[in-house]
Order: sequence, then C-alpha cells, then structure tokens
Amino acid sequence: MPNVVVVGTQWGDEGKGKIVDLLTESAQMVVRYQGGNNAGHTLVVGQEKFIFHLIPSGILHPNTTCLIGNGVVLDLEVLLEEIERLAARGITVGPHNLRISERAHVILPYHKRLDEARERALGAAKLGTTGRGIGPCYEDKTARRGVRVADLLDPEVLRDKLTAVLPEKNFYLEKFLDSEPFRIEEILPIYLEIGKRVRPLVANVSVLLGEAARQGQNLLFEGAQGTHLDIDHGTYPFVTSSNPVAGGAAVGTGVGPGLLHHVLGVVKAYTTRVGSGPFPCECLDAVGEHLRACGVEFGSTTGRPRRCGWLDTVVLKESARLNGLTGLAVTKLDVLTGVDPLKICVAYDLNGARRETVPVTLKDMQGCCPIFEELPGWQEDIRGVRRFADLPLATRNYLKRLEELVQVPINIVSVGPDREETMVLRNPFA
Repeated sequence: MPNVVVVGTQWGDEGKGKIVDLLTESAQMVVRYQGGNNAGHTLVVGQEKFIFHLIPSGILHPNTTCLIGNGVVLDLEVLLEEIERLAARGITVGPHNLRISERAHVILPYHKRLDEARERALGAAKLGTTGRGIGPCYEDKTARRGVRVADLLDPEVLRDKLTAVLPEKNFYLEKFLDSEPFRIEEILPIYLEIGKRVRPLVANVSVLLGEAARQGQNLLFEGAQGTHLDIDHGTYPFVTSSNPVAGGAAVGTGVGPGLLHHVLGVVKAYTTRVGSGPFPCECLDAVGEHLRACGVEFGSTTGRPRRCGWLDTVVLKESARLNGLTGLAVTKLDVLTGVDPLKICVAYDLNGARRETVPVTLKDMQGCCPIFEELPGWQEDIRGVRRFADLPLATRNYLKRLEELVQVPINIVSVGPDREETMVLRNPFA
C-alpha cells in the first residue's frame, strides 16, 4: 500500500494540518516526524475549530493511530495540556490512538529560558523564534547531552543527566545572559511525575511503523514548518532547528526511505512568512493587508501577524527538487478572490542578472528583486465550488500556470478552511 509524506513548500503555515486531516481518511497511521510545539495546525470541522501543536492532525479520526516520532522535540507539559483539552471536548486520547517515541528528546525548562534570554540579548537582530525552547533542545540532542523520553522513566538516569548538564546551563544563564539559574529540585520531581503520566503512551515508533508497513497499512508522515525553514536547505540562519524536508521523515521516524512512496507538497496560493528573514515577494501595501485580513494570517502558535506576499515559484521549484514532490495541494485559493491582477514571481533579479534558483547567502537573498508575471484575477465566490471544472476560468488558469512553472501536478485544491471545502483531483493513496 502507498505511503505519503506531507511537507510544506514555503516558510510554513501552508495549511498542512487540513491536508493531513483530509488524507487521514485513507491512512491507518499518521506520524509527526520533526519540529516541536513551535508549529501549529488549525482544523475547522463543521462549526468546531481545533488547534494542534504536537498531536498529529489525524487524532480527530477514531480509527487512526497517531504517532510522534523520534525527530520531534517534546514539551510534554504542552502535550498533556493538548490531551486534556481534547478530553474536555469529548475526544479521548490514550495508548489506543496516540504513541510517542521513547527516543524523542524532551524540552526542559532551561531550554525555554535560554531561548527567551538569547532573543532578548540579540535585540533588533533577533531570529524571531517562538521562545519555546526548540533550538536549545536540538542543540543538546546534537551535543549528546539531551534528555530523551525514555530517561524520564528511570529516576536514577534522569537525576544523573540533570546533575551533569545543569552547571553548564546555569553558568551560561547567569554569567552570559543575565538570567535566573535552575536548581535540580525545580525540575527532577516534576519531570519524574510527567514520566509516570506519559509512560502508557511511550513506544518504539520505528517498530510500530515497520510492523504496520508489513501488514500493508497506509502510513501518512506529517512534517512541521516548511522547506525553506529547513536547517540545511532553508534561508539560514532564519530557519528552524530540524529538517522539514521529506528526507526528514525517514530519519525522524525510523523507517527506510523506500517506504516513502509519494511526497505531497502543500502550497498556499500566495506566500506568507512569520518572524524575521528574507522574503522577496512580500507585499507591504494594500494587497498584503488584504491577504492578511482575508486569510486570517496570524500564527496559531504565537498569534503573531504573518508577513504576506505574492506566490513565489522560485521558492516552489526549489521545494519540488529538495523534496522530490509528486503532487501539490493548493490551499487558501479563496483568499485571492477580488485581487486583480494577480502576480506570480517566476525569477529573481540579483544585481542585474536573472536568477531562477534561491541564493545560498543571506546577503544575496536580501538583494533579490522579484520578476513577476501578471494574470487576470476573478471576482466570483469560489468557496462553494467542489469541482475543478466549475471554478472560474481565471482561477483555473492561475492553477494551470502554477503547475507549468513548478512542473508538479496539482492533486488537491482547498477553497476554504472547512474540511468539506476541498477538491481532491487525485488521492495520493489511490
């Protein structure tokens, strides 16, 4: 049976949660493979709105098992809060529908304090992190001094790890960042108790996925953030601390790349970015305000207003190559209604030379001016449309031009936030 990876093709916030929720109807397991609670997925089901930060979007489907892979860094307090909020709305979460990798690294209080203090120290040069401790936790993982979920289940191991790492953290917090230190007694008992609470959910996710694959189950791999926030391939240093690209799905869950059959790239019909970093197609005018207002472009994790701009196919072509995209899911197409003309960035002008790939250096990226094509817009309300052929001609032409430029077929078109406001032209699980 086919397995599908869902990735963001821009700077995150493309609407991956809705697409994962839609595709979960065809999947038996949904697994999150990287990032942390710096991501947020918003789903609208009927009159109800759900926001998830760690739990995979598939949790709303009663016959699906959701997994959190080893590539995720877990704020377990946030995870438990999400479980409690779902329970209050009548959705029970437990070992029957959610398992977390014993190898996933845990975000601890000193990670969050470090994150916030560093951003304050950077002042105007800050990176725009969410302050959730994501980066510092990944740093500890790479430096081989991290605390994993399995460590919370053994009091002796957890005490030894905290005893070893706290002196260095406290020295850095106090002496360099002028911030408060931690005592082991502030952390150890709380996280031993958290370990007891999450113990029933802990599993070897790699083994579960391997067994499901042998049984012929459909697996859906869910990434967070977007391709151009990838630590290796994004607009460094304004990136996240993990690998949102499709290759991260294998590493972040413990499966071989041969199990990743289709890669669906989610692309917003325009472009947004949260926080700092280069954004060649940003609209600092009435168009940008229209997109923000009509698209409700405010971060589901932070509430920060998103920067908005025209569709950038230089960025998208890069994403197609980096991820090996086999299909596109276009979201928020309805937000473009009433904008005329529409612009699509097809290349950059860098110091008088045409460039069709994303520059490596921040200096060059900041020096890029977009080269646009213009297309006619449309005025018709498209939120009620359920067949591609019923879309206005200008809407269909916009989508076809996107396909031509990126050289990847469109599989799914979303014309509104609700689960039902979607056209599936080709199901990647079919």
